[in-house]
Amino acid sequence: MTYCLGIRVEEGLIALSDGRVTAGSQIAAAKKMTVQGEGPDRFFIMTSGLRSVRDKALAYMRRRTAELEGGMHRDMISVVDGFAKCLRQVADEDRAALERSELVFNLHAIVGGKLHRDRAPTMFLVYPEGNWIEVDERTPYLSIGSTAYGKPILDRALRFDTELRHALKLAYLSFDSTRFSSTDVGYPIDLLTYAAKDAIWRQDQFDYDDLVEQRQWWNENITRLARQMPDGPWMESLLPGETAQPIRLRPRDQAGDD
Repeated sequence: MTYCLGIRVEEGLIALSDGRVTAGSQIAAAKKMTVQGEGPDRFFIMTSGLRSVRDKALAYMRRRTAELEGGMHRDMISVVDGFAKCLRQVADEDRAALERSELVFNLHAIVGGKLHRDRAPTMFLVYPEGNWIEVDERTPYLSIGSTAYGKPILDRALRFDTELRHALKLAYLSFDSTRFSSTDVGYPIDLLTYAAKDAIWRQDQFDYDDLVEQRQWWNENITRLARQMPDGPWMESLLPGETAQPIRLRPRDQAGDD
């Protein structure tokens, strides 16, 4: 499994992808994010699903980009449309063979960036069928792979007007929640940011030991906050005390009854 997350806030973009790859009992590391372009005109593609489908779709995308005038797309609509066409081509060529081998054509992708014709950076979620949706201000993130564990903190705390610095912390906590609950997601993580303020892309990779301080701080404080949560009347019937009324369990029915 995989965890890839893209965030779009007013101040820019954040892309995060985990680096763990599992095959049976074997665990390896692989990059799940690719970046194309130069200077401020760049876009990224993050994927989850079969590695062979990913590599072939990206190879077709690189060829498609090289054939364009100037070797570069002009806007993000052109990028996502081109990638969707490459994905459909791979599906036409490989889906039947994969299904005969009982493999699922399951590639999902997050495509994001800002090119010179775009007024603002944006992101898209591309489905295996090649259709896509664009991120919006009401839900300013897209995720693929093992998405359930990292979603709650984003839904609670992330808004379009969230500062880029704070959104970066939420991206890490979303990954950490996923890593903690899913053995198929893990370090290293690749992080990419685009700040609208200076139109600069920044990229780095982090391993388990690089985030010890943040991980320990989160573990300690989430435990402390749970203990400090106010008691409520709803708890009284469930804990020992003067008002607690124990439930008298019925004896088991006669043997042989369901």
